[in-house]
Amino acid sequence: MLNSMRMKITGARMMAGLGMALIAGGAMAGNPDRAGSAGATQLLVNPWARSNGWSLANSAALRGAEGMFGNVAGLAHVRKTEVLFTSTRWLEGSGVKVNAVGFGQKLGESGVIGLTATTFSFGDIPVTTIDQPEGGLGTFSPTQANIGLAYSKAFSNSIFGGLLVRVVSESIANVRTSGVCFDAGIQYVTGPTDNVHFGISLKNVGPAMQFSGDGLALQGLLVGGDHTLTLEQRSAEFELPSMMNIGMAYDINISELHRVTVAGTFTSNSFTRDQFILGAEYAFKKMIHLRGGYLYEKDVTDGELRETVFTGPSAGVSVDFPFGAEKKSAIAIDYAYRATNPFSGVHSIGVRLSL
Repeated sequence: MLNSMRMKITGARMMAGLGMALIAGGAMAGNPDRAGSAGATQLLVNPWARSNGWSLANSAALRGAEGMFGNVAGLAHVRKTEVLFTSTRWLEGSGVKVNAVGFGQKLGESGVIGLTATTFSFGDIPVTTIDQPEGGLGTFSPTQANIGLAYSKAFSNSIFGGLLVRVVSESIANVRTSGVCFDAGIQYVTGPTDNVHFGISLKNVGPAMQFSGDGLALQGLLVGGDHTLTLEQRSAEFELPSMMNIGMAYDINISELHRVTVAGTFTSNSFTRDQFILGAEYAFKKMIHLRGGYLYEKDVTDGELRETVFTGPSAGVSVDFPFGAEKKSAIAIDYAYRATNPFSGVHSIGVRLSL
């Protein structure tokens, strides 16, 4: 009993300390003059179907390998082994596809190690030049990818924390960049039936990145001579799109068959407008999950002043098929839709195996 009380006090202090640090950092974020100046914005794309169904309103209650995007502390909830794969048609009609794979493995009694990888496919883009703006010179395909390695731990039945390091890369044939960033998160669970959830996470914190390669070099003849001179230009450095999520969720356990969860997340972005996200999920027999959410930021309903492609609503569904002697293992299919304008929304479908 005494140890449990000490752990809860320690967890409360950790939450308070991290919260003060994040709020202090967030107080300097969101400067409108910095909007659009960050790079590696692929880090802002949520690749997972389940949390996309309510626009990541559930950042405080994320569980499993999917937590490696919204709050890495959620990785600590992996029971034994978890593997998931999601394919997303990003901004339907643009031709962009996002594929993501995640893996979580329990280590010892309370630790979980995780690995996640996300790739972006843009298709083949025609090569054009000033002299040949119509193309006819072949095609090229940009690549964007990130790979993350995470470790999360359950410090008690109520306190969960985690840290993730992510390698980011972007390239075309003759220009490329790469960098490293870090995520950290804490979740705290309380209430008579562990039905109250709080969470704080800090994402995409790392040094500035810079492009380099032969594509930034120019060649020309020296004046009055036959020698060729190569001039290599240096691209400007750009910062990563760091952000902070503060969330809470409340489970309403109607009976053993029915559960309703309401959740909310406040997102403080360093280079875009802050966002408020609300969502709800209904679960039947822990097998069928219906969820919906709404993302709000300033002018989100104004077609002329809106600064995000999302128009607010999102929805999703998951079907879990339990198996095993105790029915604790499951195979699940997840689907999510997020409304956008322009284009025809974001569609995500995923498969999950939990052992």
